[in-house]
Amino acid sequence: MTVSLDDLPLRDDLRGLRPYGAPQAPLPVALNVNENTHPVPEHVASDILDDIAVALRDVNRYPDREFTELRRAFAGYLGHDLDASNIWAGNGSNEVLQHILQAFAGPGRTVFGFAPTYSMYPLLAQGTGAIWVAGTRHPDYEITVDEAVAQVRRHDPDVILLCAPNNPTGTPLPLDVIEAVYEAARGIVIVDEAYQEFAPRDSPSALTLLEGRPRLAVSRTMSKAFAFAGARVGYLAADPAFIDALRLVRLPYHLSALTQAAAVAALRNAPTMLAMVDEIVAQRDRITATLEALGYAPHRSWANFVLFGGVADPAETWRALYDKGVLIRDVGIPNHLRVTAGTEAETTAFLDALASIGSAS
Repeated sequence: MTVSLDDLPLRDDLRGLRPYGAPQAPLPVALNVNENTHPVPEHVASDILDDIAVALRDVNRYPDREFTELRRAFAGYLGHDLDASNIWAGNGSNEVLQHILQAFAGPGRTVFGFAPTYSMYPLLAQGTGAIWVAGTRHPDYEITVDEAVAQVRRHDPDVILLCAPNNPTGTPLPLDVIEAVYEAARGIVIVDEAYQEFAPRDSPSALTLLEGRPRLAVSRTMSKAFAFAGARVGYLAADPAFIDALRLVRLPYHLSALTQAAAVAALRNAPTMLAMVDEIVAQRDRITATLEALGYAPHRSWANFVLFGGVADPAETWRALYDKGVLIRDVGIPNHLRVTAGTEAETTAFLDALASIGSAS
């Protein structure tokens, strides 16, 4: 007898949902999930392996539940007078966000974000039994202070998720919007800075807003700028009381000793790991310029990807690129596709393949 999902006593609010996931295919050029496609430098990889080897000697014991050394390392990396008491971490920034929603959202509560935004936000909200509420943006995906405040007051959410720069659009979010949203909100405000390292060097982080704002958290990830997507390490900075709330919902020993060792070693090599960011930004800007030359409409991006419009048939263009060995992302926005900025060779392969298909109609 074959049993389907419909035959199981699944929660009613989860019926009909689809799990998060982008297509995974063994193509020569994969530019669909905003990874850092540059490999970890060889000497850094060796340094990380040395630390993992040391951690393996005690792998029969549970890891440091408070991951104290790693939190100190993150505080040192972020600066802004933060210390270990301000830091939390998890298996990717998605787990960190899940911890926040487990602590502050849940049944009978609402989670709000300005759509389109990261597609995991609604799934994380629904997974905790909360209701996802989607706000709106301008056609260019920008948000003004007045409109942001009006929407927050209208919906009165328990948790607000602000992606800055925004995924999938790459749109920056000015600090005055974040400040205004915080003042208008009664609940938790999360600024998801997964792509902050790709923003202009002189653009201030929401970390500058943490002082005196105990309901504010700023999350980051090592998956992008640090080329550490496979290691699954995300983190956040917030008031120590906020961190205490997350301890109530985390699983015991949720960060393995090997993960902690690898992340600490990577942070020790931060200047080398981040040296590739400038190259990625250069390729992002090259993509933007070439897309414009081909007649497409790329949106301003402060991330490691470019969302571009002017695509007459996204599914057809996606398939044509796929057939040429290039994988990008159809994010479901009409007449748009999104491409990650990869290495120079990968970027060239994408642009040549797109040009061979023909200019935008």
